[in-house]
Amino acid sequence: MRRPTWRHHGQGDGMALNAFGPRNDLVAADAHRVAELSAWGNAQCAREALSEDGFGARIWAGADRGDLTYEQAPLVVRSLLTAGVDTTVHGLAACLYAFATHPGEWQRLWERPELARTAFDEAVRWQRQSPVQTFFRTATTDVTIAGTVVPAGTKILMFLGAANRDPDRWHDPDRFDLTRDPSGHVGFGMGIHQCIGQHVARLEAEALLTALAGRVERIELTGTPHRHPNNTLRSWASLPVRVHGARRDTARPMSS
Repeated sequence: MRRPTWRHHGQGDGMALNAFGPRNDLVAADAHRVAELSAWGNAQCAREALSEDGFGARIWAGADRGDLTYEQAPLVVRSLLTAGVDTTVHGLAACLYAFATHPGEWQRLWERPELARTAFDEAVRWQRQSPVQTFFRTATTDVTIAGTVVPAGTKILMFLGAANRDPDRWHDPDRFDLTRDPSGHVGFGMGIHQCIGQHVARLEAEALLTALAGRVERIELTGTPHRHPNNTLRSWASLPVRVHGARRDTARPMSS
């Protein structure tokens, strides 16, 4: 029996994701480190800084093939670093919280580990745990929405979390439910604004949840979770949980 506490304080979420605004104390706290953190992030995306068998190396290999330019390669790597790390980490934490508070759904995953990817998408869709709840866009022209004119240049705040719990789209939307099909949620954006790294996040989540389903029989909260304030992310400072390992006669062999 283990008593882990999920803690995460990323380099990226203090500046890159807070910087989307509003201009508040969270932005001001890192204002004096913008140049330092930006330089650090750029350095991590250089080809020589990456392992030879990781996603970053494969992006650079794509530049060798001509799939993208050498100028674009570090920018794509950086998109995975700044936009893909903290969001995925907190998405996985949302999964743990969901299963700790919905033991029946963990039992469902325990019995059917092939639901791992569905579980991650449902956690991203579900209630107020989705890592990205809101996002801004800018109107490029005057546009009328529901009888209201949005002038060109106006910032538009979209409530992704609300769309993911729209009762006209989802039955019993505030329930975390692995029997539903969560496809169509907008936690990864939609259309031309879809997250470029969503397949990486889903792959990581599927690998982790499948491994846990083979070894862990039950997950429970052991204390009060605490949030980590952020302008963009619905993030966690800590999530204390206890995992109950499966008995040797019920544990399943790990697939490679």
